[in-house]
Amino acid sequence: MHEQAWASAAVRRFARETNLLIAGRRFRIEGGGARADALRSLLQALGGRDLPAGPVDHLWLVDTADRGPDEGALVIDTSDDAAPLRQDDADSRIEWAAQRMPISTETVRGLDLAGLRVGVSMVLEPKTAVLSLLLRDAGAEVAVYAHADETDDAVADALRTRGFSVYADSAATLREQRGLALEFLRTRPDILLDDGSHLIRLAHEETLPQEETLAHEETPPQEETPAREETTPRDAAPELLDGMIGAAEETTSGLRPLRVMAERGDLRVPVIAVNDARTKTWFDNRYGTGQSCVFAIVDALDGVEGHRVAPGGRAVVAGFGPVGEGCAQMLTALGLSVTVAEIDPVRALQAAYAGYAVAPLETAVATADLVVSATGVRDTVTFAALSSCAPGCVIAVAGGVDNEVALAEAQGAGTSRLTLTEHVESLTLPGGGGVLLLAGGSCVNIAAGEGNPIEIMDLSFAVQLEAVRTLLAGRGSLAPGLHPVDPGADHRIATLALRRLGVTTPPFAASPGDAPFDVATTRFGPRA
Repeated sequence: MHEQAWASAAVRRFARETNLLIAGRRFRIEGGGARADALRSLLQALGGRDLPAGPVDHLWLVDTADRGPDEGALVIDTSDDAAPLRQDDADSRIEWAAQRMPISTETVRGLDLAGLRVGVSMVLEPKTAVLSLLLRDAGAEVAVYAHADETDDAVADALRTRGFSVYADSAATLREQRGLALEFLRTRPDILLDDGSHLIRLAHEETLPQEETLAHEETPPQEETPAREETTPRDAAPELLDGMIGAAEETTSGLRPLRVMAERGDLRVPVIAVNDARTKTWFDNRYGTGQSCVFAIVDALDGVEGHRVAPGGRAVVAGFGPVGEGCAQMLTALGLSVTVAEIDPVRALQAAYAGYAVAPLETAVATADLVVSATGVRDTVTFAALSSCAPGCVIAVAGGVDNEVALAEAQGAGTSRLTLTEHVESLTLPGGGGVLLLAGGSCVNIAAGEGNPIEIMDLSFAVQLEAVRTLLAGRGSLAPGLHPVDPGADHRIATLALRRLGVTTPPFAASPGDAPFDVATTRFGPRA
């Protein structure tokens, strides 16, 4: 157990310092003994590929200084006094990410964005800065917006220094964030790249003159979110949308309201459903969010006394979509036993087939040491579920919406909150029970970490760039509504990624429908 805990700490330290991915990476370990064995087992459980010879991405040194033939690998010294692998200043982190995003760099080639305005509304950290730089290199005038809890101020300042218009401040109040978002939209982007569809929806909802809009009283988040999730004025024709070529949406939770708007006929611009691309959701949601959220949870708890999130502990994952699958896999790799709570019977069946226990949430949490909400659905962890939690249970969110934990209801019922550390607070429930809440109930990998690993966002941003290509190709002909990314995009991106991983594959067709297909049956012999 001691070696397993050491391996977990070593891998999390690596991920925290570098923001790099484990899954799919080729690795080799120099050194031997129980620690090396535990590290190898963990890396394999996390999806790493152990190669005893040949080129590798990561070379791990365990109780040895002998690097062996590293062949250009990133050398990871696991000793306590090892120097950091990456400098901590914003410019160094941006450069580090830029060097490790070859798929996006290749995908942007051939995009001519001269004379176009592109708005980027995403979590503002080094990978988003790289995307913004790539778009500007392709000729676009780029403006950037981010919500306060998704803003790395140092990265925002680094972009401003490089000449970008950045509408983001980690200390902004809700009212100030709305003002920044409206200023961003008034740059009139021709193309809007969104995360959560908040800016797409705000552009549809905002109909008042600027001075009237900014005079609105601040609305508490728990009151504002439902209206924005569920309603859009049918008679609105906001000037903010006039002339917009279209938008692209990155997330599952962001596409849900857009599908409703499209069905109602309220979506007034074409939107590319980036999240539906296989090279996005199969990788970002599962491997990226799984690793970054689970590691952020354990990192946030370092030094906090009384929690039981450790090998041998019990975890509950609420929701078994791609994010839930990834979280369950990562928690299992770290030695926790996982129970899945899922209201969709098909997904619950998937979880059972994957070997997880399946139970209703309020039942499962009664013996849990950790509960991870992975649905992207408001009020997933209800007040009743909180009240049913085992004392000292840790609650974290890996989904993508506000109020995934029903904190407003809990506080209205008399729950008190006490901050323990920057990312951990204690909730004392009516009747005396208590749980630990991480990152204030926000998405834990963003609020308490640096978001998804670089290689994962390289794939996702390559899809965003393919979405831009799709919008430009359909300019003037794409109808308002949701549209898929060009079906050949997944093939192009995956082929580039496989090449970077050193995987030899047969040549692929440019798109699934390129090869002719004979539908005639031969089961009864050759055709006459």
